[in-house]
Amino acid sequence: MSQHNRRGIVTMTGAMVFFVANDALVKWVSADLSTPQLIFVRGVMTTALLLALAGWMGQLRQWRTVLTRSVPARAVLDSLASFTYLTAVFHLPLGNATAINLAGPLFLTLMAVFFLKERVTPGRWALIVLGFAGVLLVVQPRVGDFNAYALLCLFAALLHAGRDFLTRLVPAQVPSLLITLSTALMVTLLAGVWSLFEPWKPMGTQHLWLLFGASLCLAAGYHLLTLSMRLGDMSVIGPFRYSGLLMALVLGYWMWGDVPNVLAWCGIALVVAAGLGLLQAERWRKQALLAR
Repeated sequence: MSQHNRRGIVTMTGAMVFFVANDALVKWVSADLSTPQLIFVRGVMTTALLLALAGWMGQLRQWRTVLTRSVPARAVLDSLASFTYLTAVFHLPLGNATAINLAGPLFLTLMAVFFLKERVTPGRWALIVLGFAGVLLVVQPRVGDFNAYALLCLFAALLHAGRDFLTRLVPAQVPSLLITLSTALMVTLLAGVWSLFEPWKPMGTQHLWLLFGASLCLAAGYHLLTLSMRLGDMSVIGPFRYSGLLMALVLGYWMWGDVPNVLAWCGIALVVAAGLGLLQAERWRKQALLAR
């Protein structure tokens, strides 16, 4: 295994752990604060941390590189994904929301078909169908008892896939930390505008400490994810995207007593199996091309 792929695996796993920790912290705080308020406060802290780090590393001198078209577009997509996903997380069990969000690789494959004109074999189409069947088992749409937030979470997965698609298009000379900073800044600005239309609630010291912890996790997660998407082969590092699911299930049970029902467990298994199958199929495809 190449050194780039080993680093990609470590950074992807770290990103997932930090993202789930962030989700758990903000979900806990959401019981007392409004959604735009907590996203804005967390965003201010995250942006300040990243600005300080970028300044210390001397990367702010390269700020013009983020004006490349794909970087602002990625920041907007990631901001919308953050708003929709967190809104869903606040109303869904953490494990279920994380599982639905793992439909992202399925959407990413579809994007490769429609935008890159990539040819997909019948086997890969079957895996995509299997994966979305798993999502339906997690969502469990029933007449009169449908949680619309599950659909919002699925839309967030689509936006996250778009973000990952654009990440691969960002020129190599753009520092990963500045990509992360641009996203954090965009999230903060949009959340600030949104918060003008929602009443703010009093914040205590505990809220600020929890949001500070979430901002540390978010900054680390953003940066590690960007690094992983640019470092290694996605067919190798992609499976480690699923490492956060176990942590989400454990935290969901420990903090809120959430336990997925039998159908949801089956759906989670199908989503993970389909995602891993697609990544393995991609690896085989690349090996076949190299063998020619």
